[in-house]
Amino acid sequence: MNLFNMIISLHTKNPNTRDLKKVVDVLNNNGVIIIPTDTIYAMACKLDSKKAIERMCKIVGKKPDKINFSLVCSSLSHLSDFTSAIDKSVFRLMKNNLPGPFTFILKANNNVTKYFEGNKKTIGIRVPDNVITQMLVEEIGMPLAVTTIHHDDEIIEYMTDPEEIHEKFEHLVDLVINAGNGGNVPSTIIDCSTNEIILIREGKGLIVE
Repeated sequence: MNLFNMIISLHTKNPNTRDLKKVVDVLNNNGVIIIPTDTIYAMACKLDSKKAIERMCKIVGKKPDKINFSLVCSSLSHLSDFTSAIDKSVFRLMKNNLPGPFTFILKANNNVTKYFEGNKKTIGIRVPDNVITQMLVEEIGMPLAVTTIHHDDEIIEYMTDPEEIHEKFEHLVDLVINAGNGGNVPSTIIDCSTNEIILIREGKGLIVE
């Protein structure tokens, strides 16, 4: 079976386990894939695959030390692996809003430098409210490194049609998950890396304090 250059349709609430395993196999073979989230489609790979991370940088045309990857987790249990001590109020804010369409920027700990170039001081954490993505993270046993994919059209910022996404990226990535049309509103970004909580980008979702 050819593991690469595929598009696989997965049910958003109850994905087929055999097809899900095909996606996991691609990830475990240093694959780069495109996944659904609770906001827009995103490019992703296993966090510990340096080869895949380097490919993602080339695909989006950015140097490894200049690209801001986020980590997609299935829960908050991974936080201490990648972030410094989190204030109780910040943890409560995250717990109240995740899973959900939010990216929380936190202070990175030394583990992050093992995976990314550029001595990153902060890291974005996502726990999307998306069954497929959560199951993938649980199956591979670690977060996914993700980055946004953009539309070529200057007016339409994000690509929403998985068939169109596959047509554009089929020779660049190894697999595209078709979970139906995605959204065109990105996550809300909240910077919690300093003493002050700052709204960086207002996207999908309303923060519950």
